[in-house]
Amino acid sequence: MADDEIARTGGDTIFGKIIRKEIPAKLVYEDDKCIAFPDISPQAPTHILVVPKKPIVQLSKAEEGDAALLGHLMMVAKKCAEQAGLSEGYRIVINDGADGGQTVFHLHVHVLGGRQLGWPPG
Repeated sequence: MADDEIARTGGDTIFGKIIRKEIPAKLVYEDDKCIAFPDISPQAPTHILVVPKKPIVQLSKAEEGDAALLGHLMMVAKKCAEQAGLSEGYRIVINDGADGGQTVFHLHVHVLGGRQLGWPPG
């Protein structure tokens, strides 16, 4: 991925700055497609964000060509959960749009665990 394609298109967010290493973050995973790091405002004992390097604003704006990347994010979320020792289970969340609770408009996957999570959420 060219440097100008890494989290710049469609405006910039804190995640773009983290991806470009302009803001430090404790990465728990990184490859050529995504990064993962602990959420700064955790909602569970383990709360990791998996963020694609490609700047997709939100899930509902993803295109057919993003299917492999979206699947990759799920596999990375699984790896992060395993690495964090979430053997009793965990929750994967993708908030979409303001009504869905999205506050940073750069697609990201929440991996939550380490305690019993209630249902329904929110």
